[in-house]
Amino acid sequence: MAKKNKENLLPREVYVLSSVAFFVALGYGMVIPAIPLFAKSFQVNNAQIGAIISAFALARFAMGLPAGKLIDIFGERRIQTTGLMLVAVSSFASGLATTYWQLLIFRALGGIGSVMFSVSASSLLMRSVDDSIRGRAQSTYNGGFLIGAVAGPAFGGILSVISLRVPFFVYAFTLVAGAFITSFFLSEKRLGRSIKNIQDPEDRILLREALKSYPFLAAMAISFLANWVLFGMRNTILPLFAEEKLGASNTVIGLGFTVAAMVQGIALVYVGKISDFRGRKFALMLGSFVMLTGIATIIISQHWWYYILAMALFGIGGAFEGVGASALIGDLFGGKGGRVIALFQMAGDLGNIISPVLLGWLVDAYSYRPAFIVTAAVFSLTLLLSAKMPETRKLNQEVTRKLNEEI
Repeated sequence: MAKKNKENLLPREVYVLSSVAFFVALGYGMVIPAIPLFAKSFQVNNAQIGAIISAFALARFAMGLPAGKLIDIFGERRIQTTGLMLVAVSSFASGLATTYWQLLIFRALGGIGSVMFSVSASSLLMRSVDDSIRGRAQSTYNGGFLIGAVAGPAFGGILSVISLRVPFFVYAFTLVAGAFITSFFLSEKRLGRSIKNIQDPEDRILLREALKSYPFLAAMAISFLANWVLFGMRNTILPLFAEEKLGASNTVIGLGFTVAAMVQGIALVYVGKISDFRGRKFALMLGSFVMLTGIATIIISQHWWYYILAMALFGIGGAFEGVGASALIGDLFGGKGGRVIALFQMAGDLGNIISPVLLGWLVDAYSYRPAFIVTAAVFSLTLLLSAKMPETRKLNQEVTRKLNEEI
């Protein structure tokens, strides 16, 4: 029993990366409410304010593959530290910006550092664990992000009362803290005890080989469609729909996001275990079904409580989709290929970029419910993709057999 428990313990790298994720998300959450207000102080229009937010996402997308290449050359720890420091410098510079164009450029630079961090952290996380605990490791890492994301806006709102520039400076501090944790606790000497800091070139998975894999292509599609729903629909047009059509107050709208975060946090405690014991295919199918149920709830909604219910379903479904897809990529490649992981993340970023604009256009042209119906039709593809997905967790059959024997 002791041996079994020891084998199921998460390695130190998982907790270190989760701590870094918390600091990154905490600071990011602080600046999110301040960015539109700070940009508006330069006397610009709404489109220009939106460009500030889009510049960060576009820079992440454009630099995804180059960041993966840098990881293959220099290793995850160096690129993660460099990326965090780049975002810290860009955030501090944003707080000092005196013109709109300075703010735009500095935020774009932050996007470059952000993708360097996220790809390197994901690569290292995948290489630190085997498939028997990969789901739980991913849940722990996502939980670090979630806690920081929930706490960040609250602190950011308080700091913004002092000055709209202060959140940027505090964000820079949290990023430096994350860089220090990375540099100290994931040093080459310490990291070398469990895994190599830089992979051997012959062990790397080439992008052209990964693109021949159906599970990899399906996981990218699922990531794109999940972000379509979570960022394009849930975060962009759903609050407007709740206010205009369901009569929800600002308090209720905020409560919906709080419920989604709380439910997702609770779900993450179990999602990783379910993914490890029942497999990635099961996790993805369940996540797709729950999220599709959330979309259907919004389509038939008549009162504000439908909105709250849908947000809870999105929280649960998003937890399953995020952990399941990332764990699947880890099963396939084990983090052995920075550009492969970068391309997977780029698929999700593309959903963030395209869906708010496209769904906004559908709302303007046809109204809200047609936009939701289109989203449901497109997202239903994830059920088909998941159903055709082969199980990638190598130990899945053995674990299932042992569980059945115990039952």
